[in-house]
Parts: sequence; C-alpha cells; structure tokens
Amino acid sequence: MLLKRRVLAASAGLLTALLAAGPAAASPDPGDLGPGGEFRQSADVTAGRELAPGEIPGRDEIVHSGNVKPLVNVPSSFPDAFDTDLAFQGKYAYAGNYNGFVIYDIGDPKAPKVVSTVLCPGGQNDVSVYGDLLFLSTDSSRSDDSCNSVSQPATEKSSWEGIKIFDIRDKRSPRYVKSVETACGSHTHTLVPSGPDVYVYVASYSPSEAFPDCRPPHDGISVVKVPRRDPTQAAVVAFPVLFPDGGNPGAPTNPGVAKTTGCHDITVLPSEKLAAGACMGDGILFDISKPEQPRVIDRVQDNVNFAFWHSATFNATADKVVFTDELGGGGGATCNEATGANHGADGIYDITGSGDQRRLVLRSYFKIPRHQADTENCVAHNGSLVPAFGRDIMVQAWYQGGVSVWDFTDSARPREIGYFERGPLSTDRLSVGGSWSAYYYNGHIYSNDITKGLDVLRLDDWRTESAKWVRLDRLNVQSQPDYR
Repeated sequence: MLLKRRVLAASAGLLTALLAAGPAAASPDPGDLGPGGEFRQSADVTAGRELAPGEIPGRDEIVHSGNVKPLVNVPSSFPDAFDTDLAFQGKYAYAGNYNGFVIYDIGDPKAPKVVSTVLCPGGQNDVSVYGDLLFLSTDSSRSDDSCNSVSQPATEKSSWEGIKIFDIRDKRSPRYVKSVETACGSHTHTLVPSGPDVYVYVASYSPSEAFPDCRPPHDGISVVKVPRRDPTQAAVVAFPVLFPDGGNPGAPTNPGVAKTTGCHDITVLPSEKLAAGACMGDGILFDISKPEQPRVIDRVQDNVNFAFWHSATFNATADKVVFTDELGGGGGATCNEATGANHGADGIYDITGSGDQRRLVLRSYFKIPRHQADTENCVAHNGSLVPAFGRDIMVQAWYQGGVSVWDFTDSARPREIGYFERGPLSTDRLSVGGSWSAYYYNGHIYSNDITKGLDVLRLDDWRTESAKWVRLDRLNVQSQPDYR
C-alpha cells in the first residue's frame, strides 16, 4: 500500500515557507494551504474593465481585455477546499476539488448547471473522462481507498494513494467501481486510449526511505491498464524507468532547481504517438507507440531559469512544445518585477529533426506582462491550445494572475493577446487563489478558480475566430486532440 509526503524546495525558499508540512503535502501545487484570505463571491462576473498599463486592480475587482468577455461564474460546490483540474465530454464539464468532484451541464455555456457533486476527499483529485469512465488522482496519504477515508501518515504501510475509477453513465449518481494503488500515489494522470483498453500514465514524485511504498529511486511513471468493458480489472502493468541516470540532481549541483524523482505531468499526442513530460528538473520528449513501454527520445534541462518543470502542451502541428515552470510551487508571488520575466514562465521549445533524431530546442520564454501584487500567488499553470487555424495560441491559468490568451506562432516572439483576472484576494497578506486550470472547449474558455468556482469566458478575436468552428466530443487536455 501507499503513503506520502513531499518536501520539495522547488525554488529559492518560496515553497518551503508557504507549504504546510504534513503527510498529505503534495508539493509543489498548493494543496494543503487553505483558500486565501477573506473574499467575496462575484456578484456580477459580467462586470469589469480593461487595466491601465502597470495597474493592479482593486481587491477582488474583475478586469479583462476587450476581446475576452466573462459570461458567468458558478460558485464552488466545495468552498472550503481547492478547486483543481477540468475535463469535458459532450455537454458536460467535470471539475476536480480536493474534496471530490463536480459534474456541470454546460449545454448552455451562459447558464451552467450543477448536475451532481461527489464527496471523495483526496487531493488533488485531478480528473479525466473516457466513455463511461471517470478517473480521479489521489496524491495525499489516506487511511484507505474509500471516499470516507481520512488523512494518514505516509510512513504507515496501510496508507493508500493512487487512481480511483468511477462509472458516470448516470451523471446524477456516479458510481465508484475500482481503485488502483500506485507507487507514490497519483499527483496527475494522463489517458492513452489503445483499442479496447485505456492506459493511464500516472505521474508522482518525491519518495522517501521513510515511506514503505514510495522509496527511492522513483525515476519513472506507473502505467495502469484499464479494460473499458471491465474496469474492475484495472491494474498496474509497468513502471518504465525514464531517468536511468537519476535525472537532474538539483541542489547543490543546480541551486534552486528541483531534483528529479519522478514526473509532475505528462501530455500525450496520440495521433503522433508522442508525449512530453514535465519532470521536476527535466523536460522530456518520448515515443508512446508501445503504450506500456514509453521510450525517451530527447531530454532537456534549464538550470538557469526553470525551478520546477510542471506541465507541457504541444502545438497543433507537433513541432513545438510549451513547458511551464511552477516556480514557488503555486503558492508564491512570482509575477512581479523582482522575479523577472524568465522565471515562473513558459518555455517555448521547437521540435527539430524527425523520428528518433527529434530534439527540443529552446526558443524563448513567455510570462504575463501584467505585474501582480506581492499578496497574490501567481505563476504559469494549466492551459490548452485554442485551435485557431494557422496559428499557435494558448489559453492558460496563472492562479491570481488570472487567465491569459497568448500567441506563440513565432516561437521567438510570444505575446499576450487577451486576459481575464480578479484583483487580490487580500491586500495585506499572501493568499492562495485564482485560476487553477483554464481550457478552451467548443467555443468557450472554462476556468476552474481555486476559491471562486467555475468561470465561463467568451473570446472574440480575429486571430481565434476559426477555433469557434472546432467541435470536440471530449477533451482531456493532457490527452491532446489532433486539431489538424
């Protein structure tokens, strides 16, 4: 059985000061911090104005660019815990939360409705869907695999962490059908469909000799095979080693850089049988033509500007990857002048060559140009492509930096073209909140705000107009669609 723990100095002291200690601490995301200071639920999310250059909005004030229109906010169903990741299928959105997950009917994007709320504690409860199945990541040490479990030290052998599987044929009453324990839990996961089965790539990290089921070295990922016709037979079938040399050693060799002890997040592009891994101190490109045997093609480090490789996004033509650096672990105020433009940012990499000769080549960095207050946690976080024809455009969450729409068609000259954000939750102390995930799905942007709940935004811009014609029947952002 499993366990945990993690203590990770992912950046210059910021994370250590901000993350609470304890057996369920799943750094670098700000999982065990309570939602930030006092705040007001949005009375009118459709209000707002455009920021003046260099301006920081007032407390909880809504601001946005002229091409981004906020349509509605649905307050969180779990106001005492963090809202996390999003997935979509048909007219439904699925929203994770440290206390469980919520299913929304988004058939009318201007009037989403809560269909059901499932209480199942176990941060960070990242969620994905495929067919009639919903997958939930548990990366906090629990007393057992049930939805009634409580926090339990990772040092105890009986503790549990891993993947939970629900049957969602009845959206009003999802049914928990299977759990699969995985080494060091499941911080995030990624679906890789393959015929009658779905493989789940489970990313986890930060082992310790004190954790019976999460001891070092932990230099790979768990692969779970799920037969779609009988998900109760789901099981771990492989643990491929991605870093035979141990990966980035971190400090003191590379001060301020996370030591690689696993991966944080993996994005697959099934149409190209390709994946990109953001793995603490390393970024990797690998071949997934054999789902149980992913094979590393190239690996890069950035020991100057990247503290913690957090996530990855391919462009539509699979010749670029955007990696994010979660400097400060999501709990730090890093979108300010003191931190600078190249730290806590996105790194844009071109993919050169072909086949096994493909290489990742750094071209530039992107960071939101809107400085945030020193009381606002802000750093690059989860985003997705906006499928605009002939252009490379992303929408991305930046915690209290809000939602950014930015263009990286020219890899060397990325720039922001739209935004939505709220002013600080608190003006007198550092508080945690803001957009955890911001994704484009079937003509609208959906943002899961840590404390505010679900925001729906409309993007009206000539550069993204063609994206409105793209319709998907499912979107798990870490299982990236082929938009070509």
